[in-house]
Amino acid sequence: MGFMDTNIIYCGDNLEVLPKYVPNESVDLIYIDPPFNSSRNYEVFWGESQERRAFEDRFGDAMCYIEWIRPRLKEIQRILKNTGSFVYHCDWHASHYVKVELDRLFGFDNFQNEIIWYYRGAGLSKKRYARRHEVLLWYSKGTTCYFNPDPARQAYAPATIERFSHYIGNVRGDHDYGVQTLNPKGKHPDDVWIDIQPEAPSSRARLGYPTQKPLPLLERIILTMSKSGDIVADPFCGCGTTLEAAAKHKRKWIGVDFSPTACRLMADRLEKNLGLKEGIDFILKDMPKTVEQLHRMPPFEFQNWAVVALGGIPNKVKVGDYGIDGRLYLADMVKEHKGDFFEALDKWYPIQVKQQDKVGRPDIDKFQTAMRRDKRLKGYFIAFGFSSDATTEIKRAQKVDGLEIVPITVDELLGYEKTALS
Repeated sequence: MGFMDTNIIYCGDNLEVLPKYVPNESVDLIYIDPPFNSSRNYEVFWGESQERRAFEDRFGDAMCYIEWIRPRLKEIQRILKNTGSFVYHCDWHASHYVKVELDRLFGFDNFQNEIIWYYRGAGLSKKRYARRHEVLLWYSKGTTCYFNPDPARQAYAPATIERFSHYIGNVRGDHDYGVQTLNPKGKHPDDVWIDIQPEAPSSRARLGYPTQKPLPLLERIILTMSKSGDIVADPFCGCGTTLEAAAKHKRKWIGVDFSPTACRLMADRLEKNLGLKEGIDFILKDMPKTVEQLHRMPPFEFQNWAVVALGGIPNKVKVGDYGIDGRLYLADMVKEHKGDFFEALDKWYPIQVKQQDKVGRPDIDKFQTAMRRDKRLKGYFIAFGFSSDATTEIKRAQKVDGLEIVPITVDELLGYEKTALS
């Protein structure tokens, strides 16, 4: 096992990040909640700014999905300690195929549990029973792994207490078959979890991620399958629930996600919920830094990056935004006010973003229309480059119409610090 830095969010493909940064047999617990092959497209609203982007959970048939996940599972098996545990979170779409693959990789004898997470929910089918559970497949890498049932124990049923009251206090441990004693700490946990519910749509904990898991679920996994000081990894860390649970309970951690927006959301979440400071308590690593990387970003990801890099706040609506992708507030107001109060302020500059090599005059014309509609005399336009016609129109708009449009190239933006401009 080599030395490994921890408390890091890596922005990138886990198939590239894990071989580069994570040594063999270095992680105590790995949890993943990858796409479920559900053949659905999600429209995702990220965080408080509710950035909307296309989130595709689509791999065709099950075999295509397994081919996609297989090399990632091999990396996970490589970095897991011989005494470590691996939990694969999935549902009915792929769980049976995934278990066969995991049996091959980890060994059938190292399969510990199929944990059923049951939850309530809305929506009923007229064709079949309601689907109300997901599956946690728990494997060890070797013949032994850590397990502490105490954090997951539940109170005994009154009838059980009455029937076996004379055993309370006579603790000899739990038994696999039959109740021989009653442990004063509570009932040994079963492999069906019914006491944890998903985050309600109206919950303040919701971050807009469509498959966001509740914090208590990850806390149970981490507390029962790892010790304080252990290293926990989530190579598909999404909105960061695993990272928050690990940090909250004194575990070291690493997270990987392909989305720069998700990585930024995780960093903000750790700071907001746990008071952790980026650059001091944890590191956000490998965010896009080159023009080539930004060219390859999905459009909504690029739009969010550009607005935030300029120091602005992304628009809450990305479809039908009428030409305004974000708002830039004056630096002194940013220091004085937080959160929703921005919406009440009238002193802001519109931001328009185009993931184009050359923005033309028609794009500038549309931005002028948006500025006039919102009664803005100054705005910022971000793109990879601007045509001569666009530059000419920008000059004409300021001289004739009094509209100041500030063109900013991506090259210039990469050199800016993430502070608001005045």
